[in-house]
Amino acid sequence: MADQIRLIKKYPNRRLYDTQTSSYITLADVKELVLDHGIFQVVDAKTGEDLTRNILLQIILEEEAGGAPMFTSDLLSQMIRFYGNAMQGMMGKYLENNIKAFTDMQAKLQDQVRSVYGENATVSQDLWAQFLNFQGPAMQSMMGAYMEQSKKMYAQMQEQLDSQTRNLFSGFQFPTFGAPGFNPEKGEAPGSGGDPSDATKK
Repeated sequence: MADQIRLIKKYPNRRLYDTQTSSYITLADVKELVLDHGIFQVVDAKTGEDLTRNILLQIILEEEAGGAPMFTSDLLSQMIRFYGNAMQGMMGKYLENNIKAFTDMQAKLQDQVRSVYGENATVSQDLWAQFLNFQGPAMQSMMGAYMEQSKKMYAQMQEQLDSQTRNLFSGFQFPTFGAPGFNPEKGEAPGSGGDPSDATKK
């Protein structure tokens, strides 16, 4: 498996060197590898540190700055708030599963395109747009079911967290503030041995 990974080295001058083609490549070339589902790894030429995520984030940043962003400012703000949060790991997995489900759905739609236009048909952007328009009601139904499933998953996750929180604090006994006969100055509750006449001295 390691022999199949395309190794790309990043040098201090920010240049990327493709060891398979023995040539320097650009970030746009790496993007093409991603689009072609190529398996590759980017490493620091000096230290050997894995920089694949850094390069992928750079590609996303360029795409987001290209005039047709996928993420809104509100969504990015929400994602930032999860960093350092106890929910960070769970949210990362949740987003990953959702993207995989959406990708699987897109693959099924593409299979339908091939079944209509032939196995070797080139699925162009125009053809894809026409297919989605033709399959509009079905697409909406699938998306509706997908979103409903996501909402149920989130609700179940929230209920599980609430249940864990209740179980965590169920073993603790807290003073009943505001109860009749409670003296906030002395911290005495009814039957705690305090002078009953203190409550009527004022």
